[in-house]
Amino acid sequence: MKKIIKTPHAPMPIGPYNQAVIFGNTLYVSGQIPMNPKTGKLVEGISEATEQVMQNLKAVLTEAGYSFEDVVKSSIFIKDMNDFAKINAVYGSYFQEATAPARETVQVAKLPLDVEVEISVIAVK
Repeated sequence: MKKIIKTPHAPMPIGPYNQAVIFGNTLYVSGQIPMNPKTGKLVEGISEATEQVMQNLKAVLTEAGYSFEDVVKSSIFIKDMNDFAKINAVYGSYFQEATAPARETVQVAKLPLDVEVEISVIAVK
């Protein structure tokens, strides 16, 4: 049976999906964009945007009773691969290198609301 996770500390979905779903002991977190949930405004600047995305992910993980230590897989979608190093620096600060999750990083043509970065994760307890 699946359990829907919702928190006001991350942006509300902008379509027919939920922030996250727990199935068994696995948490599937929808892609988070750099929207500040308090203001509803997008955060600009790639480092600042990535920080907001990671804070949004943290809020959803926390609401579900998980942490970044539980993340086993992440997917990063970016508008410009030239931003990879800046995104990676912020993203990497949330994980210990020895236990970091599996990951892919993909440059895409366009993201929701024309943001520069979106990240989703899967976590397991």
